[in-house]
Amino acid sequence: MTYLVTGGAGFIGANFVKYILNKYTDCKIVILDKLTYAGNLGTIKKELQDKRVSFYKGDICNQELVENIFMNHDIDVVVNFAAESHVDRSIEDPGIFLKTNILGTQVLMDAAKAHWTKGKNAQGYPVFTEGKKFLQVSTDEVYGELEKDIPDGRTLEVVSEVLKSVLNDRKVMPKVFGTEFFTEETPLKPRSPYAVSKTAADMLVRAYADTYHFPVNVTRCSNNYGPYHFPEKLIPLIIKNILSGEKLPVYGDGRQVRDWLYVEDHCKGIDLVINKGRLKEAYNIGGFNEELNINIVKQTIDIVRDLIFENKVIKPEYKEIVSVNYDDCSYDLITFVKDRLGHDARYAIDPAKTVKELGFYPETPFTEGIRKTIKWYLENQWWVGEVASGDYQKYYEQMYGNR
Repeated sequence: MTYLVTGGAGFIGANFVKYILNKYTDCKIVILDKLTYAGNLGTIKKELQDKRVSFYKGDICNQELVENIFMNHDIDVVVNFAAESHVDRSIEDPGIFLKTNILGTQVLMDAAKAHWTKGKNAQGYPVFTEGKKFLQVSTDEVYGELEKDIPDGRTLEVVSEVLKSVLNDRKVMPKVFGTEFFTEETPLKPRSPYAVSKTAADMLVRAYADTYHFPVNVTRCSNNYGPYHFPEKLIPLIIKNILSGEKLPVYGDGRQVRDWLYVEDHCKGIDLVINKGRLKEAYNIGGFNEELNINIVKQTIDIVRDLIFENKVIKPEYKEIVSVNYDDCSYDLITFVKDRLGHDARYAIDPAKTVKELGFYPETPFTEGIRKTIKWYLENQWWVGEVASGDYQKYYEQMYGNR
C-alpha cells in the first residue's frame, strides 16, 4: 500500500509515519510537508533514509505539485494531517487557516478524485479504483464545547460493556468533568477560526462523498500528547520552561478540561479506520483521560522534579539541560495569564463507535503516557533545541510576553 501523508514532518503526522513503517514492511510512504514552524525534518531524519519513503517539500494548496505527486506515485491512501492547527495563531490570523485547511483539502481531493476515477456508473457517479481512500484527520474542536457540570470531576462510572472493554486494564479509573460527551452525532458548533476551518474541511469531505461517492473517512481526535510535539503546545511548553526555570504561562484560572490521547494510540486508531472503517463515516478517537489544565501543569512539574533530581541534587545525566534547582522546581513557576478569547470550557470524546466497529482501544492511561513523554523530552533535548528558535521564539514573546 502506498500512503500520501501530508504534514508528515509535523507532530502527529511524523508519529504516524513512524508507526506505519514499523508495522508494515511492504508499504510505501510519500510525505508532503511545507516545513512551516511546526514541521521539522529532524523529526523524520531516520525515516527519510528509508528506501520506502519519498519526501516533497511544498504546500497542499499547490495544485501542480499535488498533481505531480499523483502522477509519479500510485497513491492508495491519502492521510491529510496538513493543517494550521494552533488556536491562538488562528485568532491572530484567521486567513491562513481558511486557505490551508479548506482549500488545501479541496486540492488534495480533486487530485485524488481525478487519478482514482476509472469510469462512471449507470447513474453518472464516478467509479473509483477499489481500495482507494481519503482520510481527513480532524479534531474534537469541530463540536464546540461541552458543559463542565461536574466542576471538580468525579470517577467515571463504568456502566456499559463498551466502556468496560475500553478501560479493562486501567489501574486508576479516569475522571469526568461533565455528564455529556462528544459522539459522531453531536452537532458541529465550532467556536474558533481554527475550529471553523476544520469543520468546513470536514463538511467538504462529506460533500465529496455525497456528490461524487468519493471514498472518504473522517477521524476526530482529542488533545494529543507525546514525543515530537512542538513546544508551543501545553505539555512540551511546560517541560521546556521547567528545565530552564522560566515561568509557566497558564490561561485564565487553568480550569479548562481536555481529554488527553497519547499520540501512538491515535496512530493506531487511524490505521484501523484506514483498513476497516466504513466509507463516508466519521470516527471519534479519544483517550478517556479528562483533566483540568492546571492539574496537567502540576503533574508535569511533579514528574519532571522526580526524574531529574535525586536527594534534591540534579542527576549527572541532566546537568547540561537543567537550569533550575530543586527548591525552585515547584508550583511557584506557574503564572496565570490573560485568558484566550472564546476559550472552550471542556472537550471529552466518547469513542464507543470506534471501539465497537473497529476494535480501537486507547490503551495508554495518562499517568503512564505523561511519564513516557517527559522522559522522551529529557533524552531528546537536541530536538527541542532545533525547533525552539527563530520564528517560534518571536511568536512566544508575542503571545505571552505582555500578558
